[in-house]
Amino acid sequence: MRNQLSAMLAAWQQARDNTEWVLGTVYRTEGSAYRKAGAMMLINGHGQQFGLLSGGCLEADITRNARKAMLTGKAVMLVYDGNDEDDLSFKLGIGCGGTVHIMLQPVTEDNDLGLSDLAMSLAQRQNGLFFQKIGDITGYFKPGYVSDRCSPHIENRIDGDWLVTPIWPEPHILIVGGGVDARPVVNIAYEMGWQTTLVDPRPANARREHFPHACTILKTIDQNLAMHVRNNRIDAAILMAHNISIDAQAITTLRNTSLSHLSALGPRHRFGDVLEHAGISESDLPFKVSSPAGLDIGGQLPESIALSMLSGIHAALFRNDLAL
Repeated sequence: MRNQLSAMLAAWQQARDNTEWVLGTVYRTEGSAYRKAGAMMLINGHGQQFGLLSGGCLEADITRNARKAMLTGKAVMLVYDGNDEDDLSFKLGIGCGGTVHIMLQPVTEDNDLGLSDLAMSLAQRQNGLFFQKIGDITGYFKPGYVSDRCSPHIENRIDGDWLVTPIWPEPHILIVGGGVDARPVVNIAYEMGWQTTLVDPRPANARREHFPHACTILKTIDQNLAMHVRNNRIDAAILMAHNISIDAQAITTLRNTSLSHLSALGPRHRFGDVLEHAGISESDLPFKVSSPAGLDIGGQLPESIALSMLSGIHAALFRNDLAL
């Protein structure tokens, strides 16, 4: 979870006054690279790393160079060339073979590069743009709508080049049904740094002791649930109550929310039964539907099915070219 931006920022906020900090950012890549432009990590004066800028092969050298940024108060620029036999990255065994350009910016009490604003925006589940002046210690965050097609890019200005990185909050998913097979869904989502809301009106289900990593557990499927989805800007939902009536009640409640994707566990004809029970047609739904849920990875156990469903949601949220 330390690799998600909000988790990295939480670690920084908790200890920001206790030690020095440096923000490391990939601002350009050439050829193959494990992380692309816009990838970030935070390093503190104790040598702790939050996030990754490579597959783990460069982090020790990056941390060593971060000390220079802390001591000088200036940006440190690094280039790792995986094709050059004389370059450090080649000697470290970087596997991608591309070139990675990294900027290390000191984060201080007087100049936090806009990270406080960025953290606040993520906590409120708002997106925006993060601006960093390349080769300098200047940065700021601008909240607001960001197009899904927007990607990190370098903006040429009169005062120099700026890296512009679109920021989106980590996904928040709603799981309808708190049975045994929902446990690995919540657990895997937690490991990915995603937020989860679990809802099930049945007293024996969705018990906190079985779902310690769920952010919220609800017991009613009504307008309060719809309001929760809207207020928390929940991205996707999974129908897995194994009960047509509960699934139908949920889809009726969710049809007027800002949900962008819905996955329905079970065969396609079962989802048709849910729609018929709800008295609505699929064309009435404002979000994309995956039925049966998930990607076909050939699994049968609850853990494999959970991985399949979360993979399908991941693809639906992050890959516009993939039709589900």
